[in-house]
Amino acid sequence: MASLCARAVRQSYSLVAKPALSRASPRLLCTASQQKKDETDKPEQSAADTLLAEEKAQLEEQVKDMTEKYKRALADTENLRTRSQKMIEDAKLYGIQGLCKDLLDVADILEKATESVPKEEVTSQNPHLKNLYDGLVMTEIQIQKVFTKHGLAKLNPDGQKFDPYEHEALFHAPVEGKEPGTVAVVTKVGYKLHGRTLRPALVGVAKAP
Repeated sequence: MASLCARAVRQSYSLVAKPALSRASPRLLCTASQQKKDETDKPEQSAADTLLAEEKAQLEEQVKDMTEKYKRALADTENLRTRSQKMIEDAKLYGIQGLCKDLLDVADILEKATESVPKEEVTSQNPHLKNLYDGLVMTEIQIQKVFTKHGLAKLNPDGQKFDPYEHEALFHAPVEGKEPGTVAVVTKVGYKLHGRTLRPALVGVAKAP
């Protein structure tokens, strides 16, 4: 009777223990398979991260290149606008220089005409000559006013230091009382249009003896 009781206890214990073992084994198997899966996924994730980093670097380089091109294009556009504006302003200022050059010959003739009249003959006793002379002087004054109005200025550099940008030397000669390198004689006055030399003055330059 005692042996039968012991056998029954062992059987009941085995029946109780087996479900616990059966429940624990799937959990252990799942943990092991998850570890194997993680170990397999690690190289794949590493390769994906590397690919993403390379694509990011390429995109950043493209953005940088496009930004530089945009800045250069913007600078070129601004330079073109500035040059165009300067050309327009120059056209407004110097568009009349052809006409001015032609009028300079008229001014030269008037100046020579007034200089050629003997001053001692210009008296009330010679009214015709006086009226003619006064008319020439008034015309010369008026044309100089028109020149000044449009930015045309006369250059008479007598006694000034020779400037090759404004003067044209016809000769060099020692001149008493004149420093070497200065303008000793002005044979023809020059003109500047808005600060730009339109016609250089024709001069003789003093030099050391």
